[in-house]
Amino acid sequence: MSRRSIANRIFGFFGCALLASLHAATPSLPNIILVMPDDVGYGDYACLGSPIMQTPAVDAFKKESLLLTQFHVSPTCSPTRSALMSGRHEFKNGVTHTIFERERMSLKTFTLPQMLKTSGYTTGIFGKWHLGDEQAYRPESRGFDEVYIHGGGGIGQTYPGSCGDAPGNTNINPALWHNGKWEKTEGYCTDLFFTQATKWMDASRSAGKPFFAYITPNAAHGPHVVPKKYYQQYLDKPAVNEDTAKFFGMIENIDTNFGILLGKLKEWGIENNTLVIYLGSDNGGTAGLKIFNAGMRGSKGTIYQGGTRAPCFFRWPAGNIPGGVECDALSAHLDLFPTLAEITGAKLSQEVQKQVEGRSLLPLLKNPKADWPERTILHHVGRWEKGKAEESKYDKCAIQNSRFTWVNHSELYDLKADPGETRNVANEHPEVVASLRADYDAWWSETVPLLVNEDAVGPKFNPMKELYWKQFGIEPDTKTPEKRSPKKKSSH
Repeated sequence: MSRRSIANRIFGFFGCALLASLHAATPSLPNIILVMPDDVGYGDYACLGSPIMQTPAVDAFKKESLLLTQFHVSPTCSPTRSALMSGRHEFKNGVTHTIFERERMSLKTFTLPQMLKTSGYTTGIFGKWHLGDEQAYRPESRGFDEVYIHGGGGIGQTYPGSCGDAPGNTNINPALWHNGKWEKTEGYCTDLFFTQATKWMDASRSAGKPFFAYITPNAAHGPHVVPKKYYQQYLDKPAVNEDTAKFFGMIENIDTNFGILLGKLKEWGIENNTLVIYLGSDNGGTAGLKIFNAGMRGSKGTIYQGGTRAPCFFRWPAGNIPGGVECDALSAHLDLFPTLAEITGAKLSQEVQKQVEGRSLLPLLKNPKADWPERTILHHVGRWEKGKAEESKYDKCAIQNSRFTWVNHSELYDLKADPGETRNVANEHPEVVASLRADYDAWWSETVPLLVNEDAVGPKFNPMKELYWKQFGIEPDTKTPEKRSPKKKSSH
């Protein structure tokens, strides 16, 4: 079997030869909204089992949407964002970390907003980008018309070598990057992101242009800074300390803003032909794990199910997506690019078709019981030390199909019988181990040549910080170059 054939088998790449019969049945181009919180776990939603959380908007949305229950993302944030933007595994975009220039998405990558613009969409991002701070890598250079974001990996993060956020920034009254300049704001970060997104969507629909709104709040990533009015209701809950209460308050605030957004779509009369995708998180759970982890093992930064499984909801009434149903087909973040390409009828070049490894989810969105051929999905934490890629091939990695997951090149779990990954059954299924190992090795071989950031060296000073200093006439206290190699573990 050729390497390309193996790759096709691994990712189930349908190509972007769009299914004409399905597309013909859809209405005019829908508006598209993709909401994705940060660091929220599968079990941090009331409708998915949390005994503490209050998420009435998502709970109600679940009754109106199709939920993919076996949807997977990457173990950490930049990788997931890269896969969403490209339709292929993050490593093939050069994204193997969240810091030290290894979060920069390859400039050869054709992005999701660039694809949608070929079909006439206007595009906006509101929240977190985290795929490069230098000008060529920023969202305004990668297909977004409207940009309203914080810098680097998070508001208020200060780890050396990682953060291009405004100096001294915080979730309350943050400085935000808006269409090429810093703006000092008043308010809470999540409220600001949703408010700006709503304002921009209103202007876009008034102008008669279909829009793509990518709403990616930094919440509920740490530092957990949030006004007390948003989290005080969680302080008296069992096993909840103040930091966890703030984490839950940040999630509830997202839910409140999401509900307001859905109300606006109804008020404007466009909810019927607006595809709303709510992707529950960019990686596995974090601060809420001790309360509820939906029966899974692992968390953010691991390749067990608790590190990569995230709920993904789809609502599009005019597209005949059924509401209140669940689908357990194995799916992933890299499927969103080809799905939206098919829905919008985007014309993709042969080069872009080669880039895309995911499958269009449209058959499942039309019919949750549609035939869904077997596939395998790759997970790898990455984050190895500089120059240690080959040595880390089997470190913190997994490859799974719809039944089994092969973890760290030594553990096999039957996810149907043991979703909590408690019993290693490798000795009982040697043929499964051999097949998954072969697929993994083939994937690694074709991926290594695309690890373009492994020797990357960034500018002397973070460009976003430097732009802040220049814009506001601030002379930094020190001009010491930021460190470019990690000295300790990072939670970014």
